[in-house]
Amino acid sequence: MMKAGVIGVGAMGQHHARVYHEMDGVELIGVSDIDQGRAEEIATMYDTQVFNDYRKLLSCDLDLVSVAVPTTLHRNVAMDVISAGVHLLVEKPIASTLEDADEMISAAKDAGVRLMVGHIERFNPAVTRLKEIIDSGMLGDIVSISARRVGPHNPRIRDVGIIMDLGVHDIDTISYLYNEKAESVYAIAGNGLPEIHENHAGILMQFGRGRAGMIDVNWLTPHKVRMLTAVGTDGVAYLDYIAQTLELHDGDWIGSAKIEEKEPLVNELEYFIGTVVNQRNRIFEDDGRYVLKTALAAIRSYQEGRLVRVEG
Repeated sequence: MMKAGVIGVGAMGQHHARVYHEMDGVELIGVSDIDQGRAEEIATMYDTQVFNDYRKLLSCDLDLVSVAVPTTLHRNVAMDVISAGVHLLVEKPIASTLEDADEMISAAKDAGVRLMVGHIERFNPAVTRLKEIIDSGMLGDIVSISARRVGPHNPRIRDVGIIMDLGVHDIDTISYLYNEKAESVYAIAGNGLPEIHENHAGILMQFGRGRAGMIDVNWLTPHKVRMLTAVGTDGVAYLDYIAQTLELHDGDWIGSAKIEEKEPLVNELEYFIGTVVNQRNRIFEDDGRYVLKTALAAIRSYQEGRLVRVEG
């Protein structure tokens, strides 16, 4: 029986607690949150313990923990988890700075701790199927991938702007589908409301051989949209992240790819547990660093009004 904990049970962390509670072979030992009332509510819902101090939760001989605190707190909490020798999944993005990310990755490697970054869309069944189709060559050479991720603002998000909160999803997904890192990025962004951070952005990622990745994100659209289009020399794919559907077109035919629907977070946590149990699953913490670096480059691009190279 794997012993799990969750640090931070807000909008995303509560779902980590729910999935661990429902999983076979996993015991949810406890949850911790700065909001004591919230922690007690989630603990009651999922029949587990509340810890006022997450360090006390870490002393409960845990096998693994999900860290779902605000991004600016990732480094401090993660370093405590690593020091306790507990394997951890950190919600995206990995950290708020590259220096913090590097320290976390280095410390985890030195401690023999598995550090995974929660880029959940990789585990969306529609994305998994599209990746298989692209790799099969069915769509020919992919030349353009565009994503639209828009919806109303969630007031819980105060420490980062939309690029770090939502844009990172599609930076990762597009790079994953290309199986390649972007060479450079150009972004236009702004504040449609009186806020500190950007709340709408258009991001252009340049890949090798003239291929492009385009991302449209905002917190202004009154309804949620999560779509992606992949254009190849032999066909086009239209993906709906929410509905988990995938349509394929080539001019002569229109078809829908068969997809077995499943909650992406369940897939993600099953994969994470697999990294702990068998030590074989790839944990792509370096991909998490790359996504952060690209997001920071996009922020720098719109602030300075220029193309920014994504190096190393």
